[in-house]
Amino acid sequence: MQADLTWLDDPQTFRINQLPAHSDHRGYATVAEAQSGQSSLVQSLDGNWDFQFAVDPQHRPVGFYQPDYDRSDFDQLTVPGHIELAGYGQIQYINTAYPWEGKHYRRPAYSMGADQPARGMFSEDPENTVGAYVKRFTLQPALQNQRVSIEFDGVEQAVYLWLNGHFVGYAEDSFSRSEFDLTRYLQPGENLLAVEVFKHSTAAFLEDQDMFRFSGIFRSVRLVAKPALHLEDLTIRPTVDVGLTTGTLNLRLQLSAAQQLAGTAVITLQDAAGQPLWTTERAVATTLTATTTIPHVHLWQHHDPYLYHLQVCLHNVAGDLVEVIPYPVGFRRLEIKNKVIMLNGQRLILNGVNRHEWDAHRGRAVTTADMQRDLEIFKTNHINAVRTCHYPDQPVWYDLCDQHGIYMMAENNLETHGTWQKMGAVEPSYNVPGDLPQWQLAVLDRAKSNYEMFKNHPAILFWSLGNESYAGEDLAAMDAYYHHVDPTRLTHYEGVFQNRAYADRISDVESRMYNPPREIEKYLQNSPTKPFLDCEYMHDMGNSLGGMTSYTDLIDRYPMYQGGFIWDFIDQALWVKDEVTGQPVLRYGGDFDDRHSDYEFSGDGLLFADRTPKPALQEVRYEYGQHD
Repeated sequence: MQADLTWLDDPQTFRINQLPAHSDHRGYATVAEAQSGQSSLVQSLDGNWDFQFAVDPQHRPVGFYQPDYDRSDFDQLTVPGHIELAGYGQIQYINTAYPWEGKHYRRPAYSMGADQPARGMFSEDPENTVGAYVKRFTLQPALQNQRVSIEFDGVEQAVYLWLNGHFVGYAEDSFSRSEFDLTRYLQPGENLLAVEVFKHSTAAFLEDQDMFRFSGIFRSVRLVAKPALHLEDLTIRPTVDVGLTTGTLNLRLQLSAAQQLAGTAVITLQDAAGQPLWTTERAVATTLTATTTIPHVHLWQHHDPYLYHLQVCLHNVAGDLVEVIPYPVGFRRLEIKNKVIMLNGQRLILNGVNRHEWDAHRGRAVTTADMQRDLEIFKTNHINAVRTCHYPDQPVWYDLCDQHGIYMMAENNLETHGTWQKMGAVEPSYNVPGDLPQWQLAVLDRAKSNYEMFKNHPAILFWSLGNESYAGEDLAAMDAYYHHVDPTRLTHYEGVFQNRAYADRISDVESRMYNPPREIEKYLQNSPTKPFLDCEYMHDMGNSLGGMTSYTDLIDRYPMYQGGFIWDFIDQALWVKDEVTGQPVLRYGGDFDDRHSDYEFSGDGLLFADRTPKPALQEVRYEYGQHD
């Protein structure tokens, strides 16, 4: 198969040769490695890559992926990172509109009729910038003579991949992991990896989030070896009985082998102190299942995020250990009882925030230190919940939320705001995904990637279908998917409020944005069918966030009011050197000669972009402290 530029124009082409989405477990060669968290089966490709920028597809370096291509004029670019923050292209901040509006007339493919596929929209776009990346690598010893895949944790927005001149695959969905099998094209010694990243494809219509519009490989990249016997996917399903005393652990393992699928799997469960609770040994098969019960189970919750330790050890037919997979397990019971969301038998109260991934130097290429600092601020200010607005976050964030007891609304990478709201008016004439069959598979794929990757995290209480994408059959299909694969969690989607015809088919909760307290109270007094939560409220723009008591008072008066998520946690602004003073300053939308732009609207966080708290955080600390 050869790469095809017209894939950029087709919403029905969003993954070519990608491996199926699966759990975010990590394999290790030994138990000692598993305990240290450092796997010899993983080789990082982060660091300097050769790079060339093109202003549009017509000026890109065609054939740059061939081993004999002359790349002497290529620059160097650091991965992970954004192309624009390295000095290429245009930094641009937009809220609801699309970046091309006012410049190019565009309607999403098929939105004006099944006979209008909008060919050439992005493949011939004069402003669709392109980044050509090249990385040379030699496999580390532990990866040699193994099956090897490559993982991209985040690439905006459409990516083509080659190895040693051979086309490997294509991916969209900027914020979900894309994985490809490289084994077929690996060669001894040095290998040449080439990646072509286009800033826009039809995925741009699905990723219209309130944020700076960047491009490039902005999250980590790694090679991963699959031993002769390998755990491909792990589903952990811990449940708790109605009496909240006995836990049941159901496991499902998907295995693969380089040649013969033979050997044994030893599965163990320990408590948090490392004391063994259960061990079972099974002959390996493509699919393995196992179940055990834990009497007097220790429940996971915000103030006591207790985690058990699961470990899977795979042995070949000779009895040699070939792979170790550890994973934390949290038991909790989530349910709607008498129209109230209950966690472990107690009413759930969300002291939440919406959190974009942000670093004032690195944009969305956040560090672990950024995440740890955010959690410190959460703890100090009685914040117990986070909505991953409006896309899946870096995988380590979910691990940290498990460990710190932060309730998560895990949001899908979907926002199509500009297709249904124009100049502030609800006008869905060319809304996507809507009811369009040509867009349904793409959004379902995003839902599947979100679920499969993060399904084992106890911190996740809600699967959110996305943000501000109106409503229709395609969103209803997403909701049905989540309910089918995961009956242990709730679904959330606010946009059904804009199209009440889907109120009974989309979302387990009533969720609205910036609803005045009197309107929420009116809903709660009018025989509501669903519990209520604010997915966005108390918009912290400028000198705002006053009157928060009007919301928190509802918690004491109405059990069906479950709290919500403040918009938002941190400003989106970037450190730059001021041209006049020479001093570092934070600059917001519109400060980069970006037109059109939504200007300082990027600055609506409880924190400044350098994570300095704003005065408004004092009120949050007080009000959230009343219900912590």
